[in-house]
Amino acid sequence: MNNIITLSQGSGGAETAALINDVFMRYFHNDFNAPMNDAAVLETPGRIAFTSDSYIVRPLFFPGGDIGRLAVCGTVNDLLTAGAAPRYLSACFVLEEGLPLDDLRRICRSMAETAAEAGVSIVTGDTKVVEAAGEGGGVIINTAGIGTLRGEEVSFAAAQAGDVLIVTGTLGDHHACILGSRLGMQSEIKSDAAPLCGIVGALLAAGIPLHGMRDITRGGLATVCNELAGASHLRVEITQAAVPVSKEVEGFCALLGLDPLYMGNEGKMLITVPEQEAARALAVIRAEKYGGTAAVVGRLAEGTGAVLCTPLGARRILPPLRGEGLPRIC
Repeated sequence: MNNIITLSQGSGGAETAALINDVFMRYFHNDFNAPMNDAAVLETPGRIAFTSDSYIVRPLFFPGGDIGRLAVCGTVNDLLTAGAAPRYLSACFVLEEGLPLDDLRRICRSMAETAAEAGVSIVTGDTKVVEAAGEGGGVIINTAGIGTLRGEEVSFAAAQAGDVLIVTGTLGDHHACILGSRLGMQSEIKSDAAPLCGIVGALLAAGIPLHGMRDITRGGLATVCNELAGASHLRVEITQAAVPVSKEVEGFCALLGLDPLYMGNEGKMLITVPEQEAARALAVIRAEKYGGTAAVVGRLAEGTGAVLCTPLGARRILPPLRGEGLPRIC
């Protein structure tokens, strides 16, 4: 096999078969995909959640993660926000000619490790090879996921006035990591890409009512708050001083004029719980691997829209992101 991706590996012939066997099946092999059929036969008792997403981030590798880890985490976390237990993923690759095979192997190994951490199986997929759009060759990954519901569906529409809003950790890490990498800046900032199965599973096991969950990706917390306000027909009130942001990201934002409220993340959620359960929910989240910096950041009240309560006691409208949220983070 060549050390780079070539168009012949997308022809459907012997080279394609070799690529599948030597790379994809090496990392993704399991009982569901072992028969090498065009479709995997799965066991899905009860109601399911289903989602799909595509990933085209550059650079492919960055501090704290890579496009492969990102693809698994993004799809797993989307399933979790519905209250589902993630079970199965598909992984489809669009490979540019010239992509080093060692890079593809590294991406697949990362996906396999992240899937194992999340407790999901990669059961089917597809590969296409296209002409290179630039130097070095790139990759686009599409992942679809199936999860089984563990109870009632979780939705922002169920949120109630008086509910408390919890963010599961510091904001802006992934956005700052990708932008810093693109600009060639040296820092200690790492991507927060992570599967949040432990946090959601622990909350459900503790019997804490979850009135809504959403992963805080593109558009940042401000955009998610507006989505929550629209779905619940309530006013979202965010306390600016309570929003967790690391010192490194604070400095990064000050240098480049960025606002952490609009920066994307790949391992953080906004969770709404009843006020009387807020302290217990926060303790449960903080006890989990990716929840150590979780914080209560606001509440829901009668009214409409989203507002930010500043340290000076003022209130201002918190609009959603408009225009391009550069750089592309996923």
